[in-house]
Amino acid sequence: MDKKSSTFTATHGVMTSEVGVISGELQLRTTCDDNGVLTLEITYVGAEEWYTLPGDNYQLHDPRDHEVIHLMLAKVLERP
Repeated sequence: MDKKSSTFTATHGVMTSEVGVISGELQLRTTCDDNGVLTLEITYVGAEEWYTLPGDNYQLHDPRDHEVIHLMLAKVLERP
């Protein structure tokens, strides 16, 4: 199981499944298992509670792509 984490500022917000849109300084955490199943979570920096991003069954063709996908997601979520 591989985990990656990035901090970014979301000025226009990020939609979550549990509480709707959150914005400000956020932390993205992605987890990828050996089969390429990807989990996407987000929280406010310093907070304990994690929220999921909408959608399910995220599957990478190759688990080695996890780092690239994580970095791409962090940049897209940070875009104004």
